[in-house]
Amino acid sequence: MATVLNNADPGQKFSAFSLSEARRIVGDLFRPNPWIYWFDFLASWSLGVVCFALVSRPGAVTADAAWHWPLRVLFFLASSLLYYRCALFIHELVHIPANQFRAFRIAWNLLCGIPFLIPSSVYYTHIDHHRRKHYGTRDDGEYIPLSSMPAWQILFYLSQCLVIPVLAVLRWGVFTPLTWVSRRFRDWVHQHASSMVMDPKYIRPLPTKRALRLIRVQEALCFLFVWAVAGRMTLHYGLIFEEPLSPWFLLQVYLTGVFIVTVNALRTLGAHRWTSQGGEMTFVEQMVDSVNYPRCPLVAGLWAPVGLRFHALHHIFPTMPYHALAEAHRRLMQQLPADSPYRLTEARSLRAEIAALWRRARASQGAAGRGGSATASAA
Repeated sequence: MATVLNNADPGQKFSAFSLSEARRIVGDLFRPNPWIYWFDFLASWSLGVVCFALVSRPGAVTADAAWHWPLRVLFFLASSLLYYRCALFIHELVHIPANQFRAFRIAWNLLCGIPFLIPSSVYYTHIDHHRRKHYGTRDDGEYIPLSSMPAWQILFYLSQCLVIPVLAVLRWGVFTPLTWVSRRFRDWVHQHASSMVMDPKYIRPLPTKRALRLIRVQEALCFLFVWAVAGRMTLHYGLIFEEPLSPWFLLQVYLTGVFIVTVNALRTLGAHRWTSQGGEMTFVEQMVDSVNYPRCPLVAGLWAPVGLRFHALHHIFPTMPYHALAEAHRRLMQQLPADSPYRLTEARSLRAEIAALWRRARASQGAAGRGGSATASAA
């Protein structure tokens, strides 16, 4: 684990981490405030809808044509970041017990999960990422040991962002009816094409009958949404719709999807240090393998919204609501011992952390190459 200690002095010693002490410090911050969730989500969604519409209608803001393209770009960035924030509430829903926030869960799926083709069921596997025996192993679909893999794997991971929106349409619009007639195909789709994960080799466990019922409902709604949009692209419906949607609308939807997926992929690269070798890691190793970004909250809140800039803290207390994480981190940094390993979780910036990941991957690749050359020479 020496590679994750790059924020500390080489000779510095760190004490054991006391989970009970940390919980004592932040014990009053675990109750989610539903008003914050509703206002944040609905405000972000409403502003996102307005900005998305204004991308193709800059004339509604000003008649000066010289400002139209700058406004298009501005509204595109604003709508994409707002929709991105809305989408990441899926992370909160996974950690809130199923018998709580039911109305919010339904509203999120209807306004965001279904239209964005990320119904809440695709993220159920996230819980495995938080299981201590699963984290960083092949049972963790959200982990790839990028620090010990060739650096080109990082670029390959990012390149997938260009095709993920298309694959989502294929999954929900084409595969869904096929799963209704073939159980074998249904099982394959569930295991290989129904999860928000990093590892393309991840195999999702088959669902229980109860979970399958909810999955099938969400699946059907996504299918209907895809084909409703497809119909609006080619047909008009008399008094309801005067003309079909423009092809530019489809391009805007695709570019918005690529933008959201790419920003989330970059955030993910900085969420961990990816030093696992595939074996089980201790709790402290998992904590130090994760990263907090307490600096520049306004900027960091754009690329890591809904509390995700405190990813290491989230791994310590997964059920803590997102709106309490900043205060919890402040308290822990103030009250934990000076030699607490928790202090290793802080990073200066996302750019610096991704650059450090790239250097570790290059160094690992170089070491592997030298090892291979040495073996060949000895032979």
